[in-house]
Amino acid sequence: MPVANLFHDSEPPAQGERFDTLLSHRNLQIERILSSSRIESVDYLQEQDEWVLLARGTASMTVAGKVLELVAGDHLFLPAGTPHRVEHTSEGALWLAIHLHPGNGV
Repeated sequence: MPVANLFHDSEPPAQGERFDTLLSHRNLQIERILSSSRIESVDYLQEQDEWVLLARGTASMTVAGKVLELVAGDHLFLPAGTPHRVEHTSEGALWLAIHLHPGNGV
C-alpha cells in the first residue's frame, strides 16, 4: 500500500478552497480541504454526518447559529442536518473532513 502525506502539495488556491478526496470507501469519505484567506462563505445543510479537524491555521465558523473560533487542532462533529458555514480562514488553513453518508455501507 502506498503511503501518502496530508501536507504534501498543500498550497492553498489563490482564492476559495480546494477539496481533495483522500479516501472514498462504502459510505465513508475522507477529504482534505485547503483554504485561502479569500473564501466565499457557503451555507451547508448536509444529509451526512461530518467530523472536521482544523489541522493548520485558524478559522471562524457559524454552527447552528453559534459562532466558533477555531485554531489548529480543534475538531468538531456536525450531525446530519446541522446548518453550518465557514465565515473566514487564515491563508493556507488545512482541514481534514470525514463524511459518513447514510446507508449501511456494507
